[in-house]
This record gives sequence, C-alpha cells and structure tokens, in this order.
Amino acid sequence: MDFANKTIAVTGGLGALGRATVSALRARGARVVVLDFAPAAELGEGITVVGGVDVAEPQAVAAALRQALGEGELHGLVNIAGGFAWETLEGGALDTWDMLYRRNLRSAVASCQAALPHLREGSRIVNVGALGAVKAGAGMGAYAASKAGVMRFTEALAEELKDRGITVNAVLPSIIDTPANRADMPSADFSRWVSPQALSDVIGFLLSPAASAVTGALIPVPGRV
Repeated sequence: MDFANKTIAVTGGLGALGRATVSALRARGARVVVLDFAPAAELGEGITVVGGVDVAEPQAVAAALRQALGEGELHGLVNIAGGFAWETLEGGALDTWDMLYRRNLRSAVASCQAALPHLREGSRIVNVGALGAVKAGAGMGAYAASKAGVMRFTEALAEELKDRGITVNAVLPSIIDTPANRADMPSADFSRWVSPQALSDVIGFLLSPAASAVTGALIPVPGRV
C-alpha cells in the first residue's frame, strides 16, 4: 500500500480513528488533507489541516478542499466524521435523531458531493459505517438508523460512479478502542475491541490499487466483539 504522489482527504481526521488513519496514510507516502470541525492542529509535514469545517455542509467542504488543493486532484476520500448517542425512544428526543443523521449520514453525503469535482478515474471513497447498524440493540435506534443510511448511500454511490472507475466502500466496525469508549465502558475487555490502527489498515487496503475490483462493499470489522 504505497500512496506516494497521492492526495487523500480525511474528514474527522483529528479524532482517535482519524489520527490513526492520517498517520498510517502519511507513513505510506500520501499527502493528507484533514477536514475537521475542531480547530486546526499541527500534525506534521505532508499533512494539511483545515479546522472549523462543518463537513455536513457541502459548501463548507468545497471551500476547505479548494483552500487545501487549489485546482489539484484528489485520489481518495475517507469519511470518518461522525457521532454517537445512546438513547431509548421512551424519554428520548427526536433532536437526537436529527443530530446523528447530520453527523453520520449528511456529513458523508456532503463531503462526497464536494469532493467529486476533484476525483478522477482510479480514485477511492471509504465511508465508516457501523456493525451495530446491521442489528440494532436497545438505545441504538437513532445511531443505527443513521449508519444504516451510510451503508445504503455507499451502495448507491458505488453504482453511480462505477463507470467512472471510482470505487466506494464502507467499513463496519464494532466497538473502536478509543479513550471515549473506554471511559463509557470501563469494565469492558478492551482487548476484544477494534483498535484504530487495525481499522485504519482495512481503510488503507480499500484506498489501495489492490482493491480496484472492490466497490459497493460493506466490510465488517468486528474484532472479537
């Protein structure tokens, strides 16, 4: 997985999975563009960070990409930006459904729409879905619905772009081993979860030439959960 002379954009690149993915891509030679709602941070040579970007708004993403790329090409897009909330329907709020739709699904749609003018034949798009969207548990309705939307969007966009030679796939992790998840579930066996590094390896494969025949795939990454 050599990404020399390739430019790859990562939304949500300042989070735990985002930083692991950006680091892995940079280590393999990619120039990385990070788009995140958080303030910009210095991540090192070859990494351009544009902070304060609402990636659920295509105009904001388009402006951020123009700032980072000019009229340059983009060889890959990884949509990591998202959110989570556990909430039962009884006593819950419809606002939670709207919030997770915006963070998880609208952000992926808007970012893809803004990136399309920069993508060329052979480019790759990787979205982050969730294994919990395949079979939702109690309190997971809003989250699972938004991530199920990511799955169907991935399939539809793959069909739309296949004759242009652009692949679109999604990874479906179980629980990712992040500081936030450890804080929420302190008694869990963290060794069974999916590490950000392991998930970034799967993302890297889908971005690589080795995955040129794979599109519209929803790939489970369950760890040992």
